[in-house]
Amino acid sequence: MSKYEDGQPGEKYEMSQMQDVTVDDNQPRMAAEQEGLKRDLRLRHMIMIAISGTIGTGLFLTSGSTIATAGPGGALLAYAMIGLWLVFVCQAIGEIATLLPLPGAFNAWGARVFDEAFSFQMTYMYFLNWALTIPAELSASAIIVEYWLPEDSKFPSWVVPLIIIIVMVIINLVGVRAYGELEYWFSILKVLTIIIFIICSILVDAGLVGQKIKYGMDAWHISGAPFKNGFLGFVKTLVSVGYAYGGSEMTGVTAAESRNPHKHVPRAVNTVLLRIAFFYIISIFMLGSIIRNDDPKLDNASGTASAAPFTIVFTMAGMNAAANYMNAVVFTSVFSAINSDFYVSTRMLLSLARNGWAHKQIGYTNSRGVPVVALAIVTACSCLSLITIFVGSGVVFSWFVSLIGSIIFQSWILILFLHFRFRYCWKKQGRPISDLPYRSWGYPYGNILATIIGIGCIIGTCYLSVINPPQNPGPGATEDDMKAYRSARDSYAQNLLGAWFPWVCSACLYFGYKFVRKTKIVKAEEADLDTGRFIPTESDKEDLNKKGPLWKRIISFLI
Repeated sequence: MSKYEDGQPGEKYEMSQMQDVTVDDNQPRMAAEQEGLKRDLRLRHMIMIAISGTIGTGLFLTSGSTIATAGPGGALLAYAMIGLWLVFVCQAIGEIATLLPLPGAFNAWGARVFDEAFSFQMTYMYFLNWALTIPAELSASAIIVEYWLPEDSKFPSWVVPLIIIIVMVIINLVGVRAYGELEYWFSILKVLTIIIFIICSILVDAGLVGQKIKYGMDAWHISGAPFKNGFLGFVKTLVSVGYAYGGSEMTGVTAAESRNPHKHVPRAVNTVLLRIAFFYIISIFMLGSIIRNDDPKLDNASGTASAAPFTIVFTMAGMNAAANYMNAVVFTSVFSAINSDFYVSTRMLLSLARNGWAHKQIGYTNSRGVPVVALAIVTACSCLSLITIFVGSGVVFSWFVSLIGSIIFQSWILILFLHFRFRYCWKKQGRPISDLPYRSWGYPYGNILATIIGIGCIIGTCYLSVINPPQNPGPGATEDDMKAYRSARDSYAQNLLGAWFPWVCSACLYFGYKFVRKTKIVKAEEADLDTGRFIPTESDKEDLNKKGPLWKRIISFLI
């Protein structure tokens, strides 16, 4: 729990509070990667950024496919299990990010408490995750806009991603405050949509609106339900569920530009459990109760909002304009996600440059605190989305989802490992746990449970990728047989690449860097747990300890 309670908004916190003290070696010093950044993110920005990272296109577009693959029970179990894993991951992030709000966040901690090579590979892999997420989301934007175009339209699919890229560059050049404001308003729209959906789904399920049919739990008792395709069906959904949850760990990155990490980071991570339970678990339960798992619309092969599960429920409630509304919501979600992707990617490059793992010019920031060279590199990476003109937006999106989901799993399991290591170093240095400005819930048992879940998900995904390779039907096969074989072959290659690429790439980065730089594992007693710490003044602490009325604190926690 937080050492400092939330109260009234604090004073403006500047980066200078990361004091560069050299008189006493036991005093914290500013980390090199923090220089030049602006602390312009307020509490409302941090909370809404955390919410925005939780709700995205994965929930709106791919949640139906999990029900179609694993049934209502399998989908609900997948979201609940990975959600529980994520809760403890965010708690681990909250504990260390409150103490050390670095731009590289958890990716930078490895060099402090374990091995520099570990941070090197982890930061590059996390940058790769977001660098791939940008073209994935841009590909989705092209699909979404196609819904509003006539069937015979010759509108080029690459125009929409190009326009979004230009807008993103402008937003990021303005500064972190613009990013925070956009995420704030986009998050409000997404939260309202989820609330409206939950109310509508309850009314539809009870037969009070729409076709006046009471669904109850009937969809849980049809053929294939509640656990369709058994254990393998459940495992098949894990990567897409991981992709849907991806971004929730972003709070650790934004901590570096928060006005007051001691107040803002705990508030953001403490609501993760509530957001998962409310936004995901209830939504998936209602979807699985109303829409049959054998409904062909659930696969949403076109990737459009017209066939998205949320749209189906809104239509059943008599909201005929639901498809257009959901398409607009999904488009803003994509725009919001790309906004966050640009932000995180540039901060990862900044961290790489400031730590000496990339060219030092990449770490240059202008007077607004914007890493402009890093922004140029990210913009170039985002242009990968323009390949959709050649291979199709849906194909690009599905391949990227496989890769991104697996990299997210890797990042989460490594974050838990770093938290274990951090606590070990903290204890070996004789520091009391009470000195931590924020302490994670249920440590170490929560971390152990989350680690078991994470390792199980990773092993299951890797196992699924290698079993049942497609067999060539031979020279006497029909055209339909060959078409089915090519589809199965592509799917097999996609799953194989997604499951194994992150681990092979990470091993090459880690051992390659270790071989070249001859790095050694950091001794726990010598781990640097001070450089870059946020040091609140006495007046800051007084402000943090202020308590408003009970009703305000309850509302404050719920949002």
